[in-house]
Amino acid sequence: MNKTININLGGFFFHIDEIAYQILKNYLESIARSLSDDPQGKNEIIADIEARISELLSEKIVDQRQVVNEQDINDIIKIMGQPEDYEDAGESYDNTNNQRPKPNSKKLYRDGENKFLGGVASGLGHYLGIEFIWVRLLFIITTITIGFAVPVYIILWILLPEAKTTAEKLEMEGEAVNIDNIEKKIRTEFNNVGDKIKNADYSKAKTGFQNFLDTLGKIILTLFKIFGKVIGVLLMFVAAAVLISLVIAAFSFGSIELMGISNSFTNIPSFIYSSIIPDWTLASLIFVAIGFPFLILFLLGLRIISSSVKQLSKPTSLTLLGIWIIAILALIFTGIEHSTAKAFSGSKIQEEPFAYQVNDTLQIKMVNNDELLFKNFLRSGKSQEYVYDKDVQKLYCNNITVDVIYNDTDNATIKVRRVSKGKNRQLANSNAENIEYNYAVKDNTIELNGYFLSPEKHLSKNESVSVTISIPKNITLYFTNSTKSFLGPIETTQDLYNNDIPNHYFIMRDMGLECTDCDERLFKNQM
Repeated sequence: MNKTININLGGFFFHIDEIAYQILKNYLESIARSLSDDPQGKNEIIADIEARISELLSEKIVDQRQVVNEQDINDIIKIMGQPEDYEDAGESYDNTNNQRPKPNSKKLYRDGENKFLGGVASGLGHYLGIEFIWVRLLFIITTITIGFAVPVYIILWILLPEAKTTAEKLEMEGEAVNIDNIEKKIRTEFNNVGDKIKNADYSKAKTGFQNFLDTLGKIILTLFKIFGKVIGVLLMFVAAAVLISLVIAAFSFGSIELMGISNSFTNIPSFIYSSIIPDWTLASLIFVAIGFPFLILFLLGLRIISSSVKQLSKPTSLTLLGIWIIAILALIFTGIEHSTAKAFSGSKIQEEPFAYQVNDTLQIKMVNNDELLFKNFLRSGKSQEYVYDKDVQKLYCNNITVDVIYNDTDNATIKVRRVSKGKNRQLANSNAENIEYNYAVKDNTIELNGYFLSPEKHLSKNESVSVTISIPKNITLYFTNSTKSFLGPIETTQDLYNNDIPNHYFIMRDMGLECTDCDERLFKNQM
């Protein structure tokens, strides 16, 4: 049977048996003798050590009536360290005239105070000098992708010792084991758990189920934190990629303008080139309209990852919002103006007679100007490309349709219809008139241009040219292979497909063209 003693340790009362009390008393006296002779410094450190011991004992006490025994004190001494740890530190402190010695090299321990499972990730975080949340995130990512992180974690859990004593904790953080650091370490730890000690309810002991719920809550909370960090990283990555792309696009656009590269190689939308707003102004508006939201997303992701990033001030936020709204409104206005630029269709019709030899075959062919734009095979199409005609940039297009009809007179004519669009009918007709299209009749051969030119501002106005050749009865025609993709719905007496008309001879009849050398297998009604 042992006597029990009531003691006040660190501001809290404990019931302690006589043997444990004597061990604790001798331990504190040994620490006091190991410290320097500075009464003020010694008293502060002793007070902090007592507070730390009080906090450790409070964690062991689950009932107010529980008595602190010899084993409890020995466990506390094992955690706190032997007096020799403080003696060496004290000599170093005195010999340097109260100057902090240089930090020792870090040692790898498991951090038991910030552990989620075994404290491996937090210990690696201390050793590498990074937040342990990133180490945990790395373990999770490698577990999902590669799968070897779990055995590595278990091996480190087994091999690495846990930092229990104050000296080990200082070594884990790369701090020198001296009196100054011990005092600061103890004071920091005591302040962190002070509220926990004050609010502790010693009348009720936590059950195993309650401990399980607490651990489960920590796991869920940590998963949410990790998930939030992942979301933050994704936001930053996506936003940074978009912003970098916008910057590259802006510089590329400037280079294109300076070097005068044709739009046919860059595929820049007609929305930019045909706008009434200057090109650079419109490009800047697009940059602001797209870039500002992603800039906010980047800052949001940065704040999710690091709480030290400050939020934008209210004046700055309102200024950015105002600039963004102005850019959006300007783009809406430009879009409306661009759409109305194609609201009406207009045309310009020109018809001229041409001379021909009645007894000779009239040949029809399509020609190209290779000096403007070389093409291996000339075909009809709606795409527009930039070319230079006499040092003037113009639009080149092959959207041409050729038709041949019966003329009940002895005259032969060529009618050219140019079609364009504009904000109103008058402007659309004016745009159509500016379309440049030519043809020539040489030695009973009609050479039709397989292209037309228009001003560069006519980009995306859906321009086209239709050529109608009116031929009297009994005139013989021959369509060269170059006309194959340009032919419109030509009427033939044998009801031929347009693709079967080239490379054959035809005679104009009242009901249309009659093929004189076609195989009967080409006729539709024989299919």
